[in-house]
Amino acid sequence: MAELPANSAGVEVERPPPTRVRVMLPLPLPEALDYLPPDGATPPKPGSFARVGLGSRRLIGVVWEEGGGELPPERLKPVIDILPTPPLRPEMRRFVERVAAYTLTPPGMVLRMAMSVEEALLPRPPRRVCAMTAAGLAVLDDAAADPKLTAARRRVLQALRDEGACSAAELARRAGCGAGVVRGLIAAGHISEEFVSGEPAPEPIPDWRSDGPALSADQAAAAQRLVERVREGGFSVTVLDGVTGSGKTETYFAAIAAALAAGRQVLVLLPEIALGAQWLDRFRRRFGAAPAEWHSDVSHSARRDTWRAVAEGRARIVVGARSALFLPFAELGLIIVDEEHDASYKQEDGVCYQARDMAVLRASIAEIPIVLVSATPSLETVVNVSRNRYQRVHLPRRHAEASLPKIDLVDMRRERIEAARFLSPPLVAALGETLAAGEQALLFLNRRGYAPLTLCRACGHRFQCPNCTAWLVEHRFTARLICHHCGYAAAVPALCPECMTAGTLVPCGPGVERLQEEVAARFPQARVALMVSDLLLGPRAAAELAEGMVAHRYDVLIGTQIVAKGHHFPMLTLVGVVDADLGLVGGDLRATERTYQLLQQVAGRAGRAERPGRVLIQTYMPEQAVMRALAAGDRDRFLAAEAEARRAAGLPPFGRLAALIVSAADAEAADFSARALARAAPQLPGIAVLGPAPAPLAILRGRHRRRFLVKADRGTNLQAALRDWLGRVRVTGSVRVQADIDPYSFL
Repeated sequence: MAELPANSAGVEVERPPPTRVRVMLPLPLPEALDYLPPDGATPPKPGSFARVGLGSRRLIGVVWEEGGGELPPERLKPVIDILPTPPLRPEMRRFVERVAAYTLTPPGMVLRMAMSVEEALLPRPPRRVCAMTAAGLAVLDDAAADPKLTAARRRVLQALRDEGACSAAELARRAGCGAGVVRGLIAAGHISEEFVSGEPAPEPIPDWRSDGPALSADQAAAAQRLVERVREGGFSVTVLDGVTGSGKTETYFAAIAAALAAGRQVLVLLPEIALGAQWLDRFRRRFGAAPAEWHSDVSHSARRDTWRAVAEGRARIVVGARSALFLPFAELGLIIVDEEHDASYKQEDGVCYQARDMAVLRASIAEIPIVLVSATPSLETVVNVSRNRYQRVHLPRRHAEASLPKIDLVDMRRERIEAARFLSPPLVAALGETLAAGEQALLFLNRRGYAPLTLCRACGHRFQCPNCTAWLVEHRFTARLICHHCGYAAAVPALCPECMTAGTLVPCGPGVERLQEEVAARFPQARVALMVSDLLLGPRAAAELAEGMVAHRYDVLIGTQIVAKGHHFPMLTLVGVVDADLGLVGGDLRATERTYQLLQQVAGRAGRAERPGRVLIQTYMPEQAVMRALAAGDRDRFLAAEAEARRAAGLPPFGRLAALIVSAADAEAADFSARALARAAPQLPGIAVLGPAPAPLAILRGRHRRRFLVKADRGTNLQAALRDWLGRVRVTGSVRVQADIDPYSFL
């Protein structure tokens, strides 16, 4: 309890109620705004969600603190009303402030991520939901009772039975089908629709008492250490470092059970939506109920329900993408960051933040443990372990006596490959042997579509995005040319638009669709599946594809990085990496580290059960350090060499980097503002400013881009220097300046 103020005689007196409050709005404003308490009402407490007026608009914000500035009361508006929503806890408000300060973002923009579903702040209106009828249950048990029960209709009924009542749109999303399938089941009487009011029925609570699978000695020892961290409470960072297939997920499930047993909520961050398919299945088997999900593929109404359930403490565990970090947990007790090394934890639009690092920040503010999980930890994490900032728990062996796969390099400079073919003779031979043995294979190529470039062999015209400095990627299955940066799409023309010649357009280079074409031509009897984000309509589609692999309905799986982690296919014994050098191009300081992590992860899909695995990596640079480390299985030596190179160059994690991106609708405006910033650049010891220069993607979504790279010593207050720099330059018109602290992308 706060101390009461004392008068001159030392007697405590009651503090008068505040005459004004400061309200933070989810807008790009530099600070909270002053308001009077609601007319005739008790002044709202900090953290309360309040409706206020701003000009002619009515907005919802958060009462940030009592008191305020020096504006006279007659110039202030009163708070309109206080919403019946659980208040934003003090540690969450502090987290918003710290993220804003670190990322050089107005705090209102960070707050907007924490209150991203405005409907969750208001009483829920009546809604129409679908429910299973007796006829639907009967036909699900006996498919012969309804000859019209297609596979899509069966998925809808199964989703409704397994996951409960929901809206028609949400049901279609869960089943990975169109709304017409749901309407057909309603018309057939297998599904009914009804209006319900109030909050949805509570989801089943995960049972932390249920027994999980038997753990190996390594897993049990690691699990015990994680459980101890949870029981001790307080802030700690533990790195769960285990080889691929070592059972890291089941190990940290023990920590989740301990947190649930203590009555605390748990947040699990995953880097990919599709990665959660097998994870969710494991969770249900372990705890008997599904967790709440939070990612871009969840429907708006489901996000509303989840936000509210988290704030009220009804949702005990949430699994989600990076944005789940900003949910308003009432009793957060543990954070898990799975695949902590993954680059998709970095957000590069709007508020630029690294979710792994901000998760550590949130855990420190809330004084709770956090576990970082990976088979290939990031160099930042490895260095923090070496400095004793993080503790490490190691799983050195695969679970159930499975052995790590043998990795061989295929020197593509020595291989003779037919024109328009991309699989080397050793890889083709290995594929044939694998299929003949009744086993499965995975071909990995981190390039979507059919071909990365289409050109005219008559005049040399190349198809480029009209909005970006990027080539259009051909997607042959949909007959479209697509920009993977802005989403622009156009039909593949019959004639070259430059010379108007027919039959001269040719694809250059392979994508996964072209790889599928080659496999089908070489092995016509093989059952081939593609696993790419373009073709997966949400987590259910990813789950069905994974189930198909486990059930051996496919012989060869071809995919991009979405296949590289989180999947367990017992019969998969061969992994072929088609273009291992792809990630090494460009000027990314983490290129070698990322390439090692990605290829090590994808190699780890092979031989995860009793059958031994084999990996073939096609490369034109077998002498490169990444390739040698992969072949030798020497991760630690590779990381030591990478750390030494970064230390010598003063690069993260031994130095600091920030990027400033100047963008405008017009190139001249971008150049003018970039020159103004260059003239005002800080001249401080320990800071070097490089640029401005056109960004590698000089035009993105129609905006011209110029970049500065700021390099600083580790002990430098980089944010203060950047804040002062940006405060001395005023940009106008369409010009935007975005700061990116700790940049991951240099495009």
